Formats: sequence, structure tokens, C-alpha cells
Amino acid sequence: MSSEPKKVAWIIVGLMLGMLLGALDQTIISTAMPTVIRDLGGIAMYSWVFSIYMLTSTTSMPIFGKLADLYGRKRIYLVGIGIFVIGSALCGLATNMTELIIYRGLQGIGAGALMPIAMTIIGDIMPVEKRGKMQGLFGGVMALSSIIGPAIGGFIVEHLNWSWIFYVNLPFGIAAMVIIGSALKESRTNEKRSIDWLGALTLSGAIVSGLLGLVLGGDPEAAGSLHYAWGSPQIIGLFSACAILLGLFLWVETKAKEPMIPLHLFKNKVISVTSMIAVLMSVGMFGAITYIPLFVQGVIGVSPSIAGYILTPLMLSVVASAIIGGRMSSKVSYRTLIGTGMILIGIGFTFMSTMDAGTSKLLIILYMIVAGLGMGLIMPTLNIAVQGEVGATSRGIVTSLIQFFRSIGATVGVSIMGVMMTNRMADGLSGMGEKFRQIPAEQLKQFANPQLLLDANARLKLPADILTELQQVFVHGLSGIFLAGSLIVFAGVIITFFLGKARMLPQVTMPMDNDVRPNKDSVLQQSEFV
Repeated sequence: MSSEPKKVAWIIVGLMLGMLLGALDQTIISTAMPTVIRDLGGIAMYSWVFSIYMLTSTTSMPIFGKLADLYGRKRIYLVGIGIFVIGSALCGLATNMTELIIYRGLQGIGAGALMPIAMTIIGDIMPVEKRGKMQGLFGGVMALSSIIGPAIGGFIVEHLNWSWIFYVNLPFGIAAMVIIGSALKESRTNEKRSIDWLGALTLSGAIVSGLLGLVLGGDPEAAGSLHYAWGSPQIIGLFSACAILLGLFLWVETKAKEPMIPLHLFKNKVISVTSMIAVLMSVGMFGAITYIPLFVQGVIGVSPSIAGYILTPLMLSVVASAIIGGRMSSKVSYRTLIGTGMILIGIGFTFMSTMDAGTSKLLIILYMIVAGLGMGLIMPTLNIAVQGEVGATSRGIVTSLIQFFRSIGATVGVSIMGVMMTNRMADGLSGMGEKFRQIPAEQLKQFANPQLLLDANARLKLPADILTELQQVFVHGLSGIFLAGSLIVFAGVIITFFLGKARMLPQVTMPMDNDVRPNKDSVLQQSEFV
């Protein structure tokens, strides 16, 4: 693959544009969705606009990663951007919620190629000592998109038509395709390599079944008609299908000539351990930070617009530490960076679990900064660690696997934490009847609704003692989420010890082609360790 100095800068620009597409699209739509619902209707299908994107992008990640190894990064990356751009154009043309959901699914398929293959190309064109810096820079771009996304979305729906939240992707996507298409050069090979279609089918089925089970599970009365109780035949059936298809996938992979996910990769300790860390970090991280805006709006009482920007300090600290972590990756061990990051996240979430209605906004910001500093240290390090364990022909799949496990962890975390919050709030509401016997039952039933705290007008009409009680219900429900997130992340700290002293290797000791580096504890080289 060409890495001429004069072309590398253009390749990086093209990759950043593609990265910005995928990351920005996940945040820009959040502030625009109320307007979309107003125009298209179908509020019962609201969550599916987000869920279908998550389902299809998660499913396509490992498939695109393997295809990039088989047929070249450039070709598959351009295919991914092309699918994403087409999906974006169709989303802008949607005339009802059903169409929008279908087109968002198409968008998600293309998005599954953007980040993993971009990180893989960086691993191909940059020398090993510069990968950390670049991975940190790209992590900063992602975090920055989380900051500017809500503002851009709000501006578009206020001054333009909501369709432009999708149309804005088109010029950036086309520009990225032109730049990568012209600047990135790959050597062609005549070697014939097969596609593991059965593996792709069983893996996709397992992922879709499992994620659908998590997305659709819940209290039907609270979550809507598109949800089913966790013990219902529908949810049990989906999880059963996931288990069966996963078992079949593992069996298929042992027989396939070109397995979709080469299982022998997980014999490498660094790859297997970082995969587990990616899951645990994302379960705790996304499961907790998703509910921070809900806390500050429901408990503290800030306006929805301020709640939408409340994660800005966290994201800024992620940007800063991602850049620092990328630069440090060539100087210290993976265990040091990842372990330190997990500890900081755990400390931040532990502090968040102590928040209540009297917690100042400054303290909340400080807690988020601590957690954000930890997140930024981990994100680039995971990619750097797995890329250093394989040769070029396996780099695409290992990079996409890390993104895949992070996405799975995020989905599991948000779903589990949502169930926990609902149950804990229900426990808090159940005691209101005893505390407020003087209030007629029918009137109390109207007050016993934490969602009233999210409506500024309704909040003002609440009696002071009822307001205080509902705030406590919110605190009880959300503090448990932050504490659970910290415990999960601290469990990840223990797993980091299994990384041993593994660290970034000098270029001359990097594995070649299909070579996978063996267990590092059995191959001690002074240059490999701190």
C-alpha cells in the first residue's frame, strides 16, 4: 500500500472526513428527532430510528473488516462510504417513519465500514511509532463530533428543513471518496481467496437476534407496544436463536477455508484480553454516560438545551487524553495505559453515584472530566494493541473486532442499565402512598410520575414535598446505574493485568503477513516490554 509522504496527508484528510460522517451522524440526529416526529408522525417507532442503525452497523463491522483483508482496504472502504451516502440521501427523502427506519438501516450498514477500516488503513500507512499519535487524533475527531453534533442538528432544524441533517453527509462523503480513491494506492494480487458466506450469515443472524432481544425487551406498558416482557416467548426465542446461531457460527469457523473471524486470533493473549476489556469498558461507559443528561434535567432541573450539552466537558477531556494516550503508547505498556484509564472511569462513575439534588454543576463537571480522561486513554490503545499483534492481511479483521466488541458492549450496557433504572424507580414510587396519605389516591397517581420532572411547566406545578420525593426517586434510579457502571469498569481493571508487560513493538519486530504473534510471556524480547 502506498504511503508516499506527499499523499499520506491527503489520505488522513479523507479518512477523517469518513470518520466524521459516521460519528457525527450518531449525534446530529438526536436534537432533530422531535421535529422529524412532528412531520412524519409515528412516535411509537421513535427508538427504532436509533436501534436499527446500531443493529446494522454492529452486524456489518466484522464482515467489512474481513472483506477489507480479502479484497483491499480501499475498495471496501469506498463501498462502505458509498452505501452510507446513498442511505443518507434516501433518509432525507423519507415520507414516513417506516421509510426512514429502512433507510437508516442502510446507513448503518455503510457506517460499519467507516471506523474499523479507517483505523486499519492508518495501521497500514503509518510506521508503528506514529500509530499511537494518529489513533489518538482520530479518537479526538470522534469525541469532537459528539460535541458539535447536537448544535449542528439544532441549527439545521431551526433554520433549514430536517432533511438536511442527512443531506449534509453527501458533500463530505463524496469528498472523502474522491480523496481516498485518488490518494490511496494498493498493490493488487492475483491470489484467489474465498468468502465465508455461511459464517457471515450465521454471525449476522446471531448478532441481530441478540441485539433485537436487548432492544425489544422491557416493560410493554412503560416502553410501548414494540416491546415485550423479558420472560415473554418473543424475547426468549430471540436469545435462544442467538445462542444457537452463535454455536453454529463457531462450528462453521473451524471448517471454513477463509473464516469470517479466524478463531486462532484469540489464542493471542493481547487480542483476547483487549476484546474482553472493550466489552466491559463499553458496558460500563455507555450504560452510565447515556443517563447523565437525564440526571441533570430530571434531578438538577436544567433546561433540555443545557442537558443536551452537559456531556461537553466529558468529551473535551476524552479528546485531550486520547491525544496524550496515543503519544504515550510507544513509551509505556498497554496495561499501564488501559489500567489507568479504567481506574479513572471507575472513580468518575463512583463519584457520580453519590450525586443528588444538592450536587453542584461544578462537581458534576469535575466527575465527568475524571471519567473522560480515562476513556480517552483506552480508546486508541485498544486499536494499537491488536494491530501490533498481526500482519497486514489480518489487520482489518482485528481492528473491526475491537469496534464490534465495543458496539456490543454499548448495546448491552444501555439495555441493562435501562432495566435497572426502571426497576429502581418503580421501587421508589411504590412507597409514595405511605408517605402522602393526605393526598387523594387519584391525585397522587397523577403525581407519581418521574417524567413530570422533565417538563418545566409540570415541574413548577408540583407541590414542594412531591417534587423532592420525585427527585429522590430519580436519584435512587440513576445512582444505581452509575455505581453498576463503576463496578463493571473496575472488573475490567482486573482483566488488564492479564496483558502482562506487552507494549508497542519496534517496526523491525512487527509480525508479517498472516503471522500472529504468540503469547508474549513465552517470547521475551527486551525491546517489547517496559
